[in-house]
Amino acid sequence: MGLTGGQEIKKEGLMLKKFFAVLLFIFLLSGTALAFEFSADTISTYKGEHEIKGKIYFKPDKYRMDMKVNEDMIMITRVDKKVIWNIMPAQKMYMEMPFNLKNKPKVDEKFEGEIDRKLVGNETIDGHPAKKYLITYKSGNEKHQVYQWFATDINFPVKTSAIDGSWSQEYKNIKIGSQPDSLFEVPEGYKKIQMPGGMNFKD
Repeated sequence: MGLTGGQEIKKEGLMLKKFFAVLLFIFLLSGTALAFEFSADTISTYKGEHEIKGKIYFKPDKYRMDMKVNEDMIMITRVDKKVIWNIMPAQKMYMEMPFNLKNKPKVDEKFEGEIDRKLVGNETIDGHPAKKYLITYKSGNEKHQVYQWFATDINFPVKTSAIDGSWSQEYKNIKIGSQPDSLFEVPEGYKKIQMPGGMNFKD
């Protein structure tokens, strides 16, 4: 027997809760100042239990993340409209939530709350010469540390990870160049659905 409409929405809600729980570490503490546009493959890991591969498309006021968490998912962030669209291609549906600064991807050299940066080495990441930094930043009343590999040829943080290895994010196959505006719109014919109960993304 197939799922009813209500069961399908409930299933999608549970899947999305898991989806967002896994993604929280990807969009940590970033304020972007990049002026250029690019696309790149992404590899994000969390606690050695989750690995998410995807694709990012970036414009200064628009971002798009394509990834697979159980099934294909697309997250489009529109800073200019102060909204985020979570798109489910298999169901031709999408949900809308308010934009939160914490949802910005890590594409700037300096961390929000950064209070110290120490050069600890030089490495090559995905063919790019990179300086490895130990960064200390403050979030609320707590201090945290991460490693950042900053590519000197393209002035871009190609990899970031927690110092204990509990999470990491890496960009590969970075291609700098103009991105079409159509990538940052909800596809035609997609149905808007309500956010499942208990999912609140407001500040």
